[in-house]
Amino acid sequence: MKASVMGVDGSRKGEVELPRQFAEEYRPDLIRRAFHAQRTLLLQPKGNYILAGFNTTAEYYGRRHAWRQTINTGRSRLPREKLPKGRSGRVLRVPHATKGHRAHPPKPWTKIIEKINLKEKNYAVRSAIAATANSDIVAGRGHVFSGVLPLVADDSIESLNKVKDVKAALEKMGAGDDLRRASDGRKHRSGRARLRRGGYRVPKSVLIVIGEDKGVWKAGRNIPGVDVVKVGELNADLLAPGGDAGRLTLWTQSALLALGEKRLFE
Repeated sequence: MKASVMGVDGSRKGEVELPRQFAEEYRPDLIRRAFHAQRTLLLQPKGNYILAGFNTTAEYYGRRHAWRQTINTGRSRLPREKLPKGRSGRVLRVPHATKGHRAHPPKPWTKIIEKINLKEKNYAVRSAIAATANSDIVAGRGHVFSGVLPLVADDSIESLNKVKDVKAALEKMGAGDDLRRASDGRKHRSGRARLRRGGYRVPKSVLIVIGEDKGVWKAGRNIPGVDVVKVGELNADLLAPGGDAGRLTLWTQSALLALGEKRLFE
């Protein structure tokens, strides 16, 4: 299976043999499982202070004739803070009291990372790589493009270090409409979320897979929806955002060469 190689000006530079990862079977179930496992690595353990609500003098005396007992006094029989001269104060410590501990707080030792077998993970990445060469799957995901997939560029695109140069190259290679789709789809988040992490939702656009970074990473990351990644750092989250495979992907010749020679994800 061969693919045409394009230059930064959109002209044809020749052909390249695709590695055997592109011939993998399409398995959307494995891709979604690997995506969820990858996303759990971004979660941060959280929990409250172990003594929150308990660092108090409050104590409950349940025996009828105990000191500070509250039986038959018209007060609730709950832990109360100790005051001078044998008096009792506010109800504390219990969950429904003021400054009481939470009934079931989040535990920092809870297992929040979803594990996946290495072979299963690599299988999912190979399947997602093969999906990038299927026009029906890529178009079904919402991408707009022209030309034949997969998109392959020569290594000169790795040396581009300006946003306008990378954007011009992508437009000449047939991804201009998809860049505009992502830029127009940038929307403000609603509610409190608009105050966090930029407060905008940006659709995913082109994924540029390179063999070596010579400046294109800093230039490409400033284009809405565009991600740049080295071929050895590919994962299901980048190839299938949201768990849906078929992201519009631009490969460089060196990336395809490394994918085949190093037998990555096999």
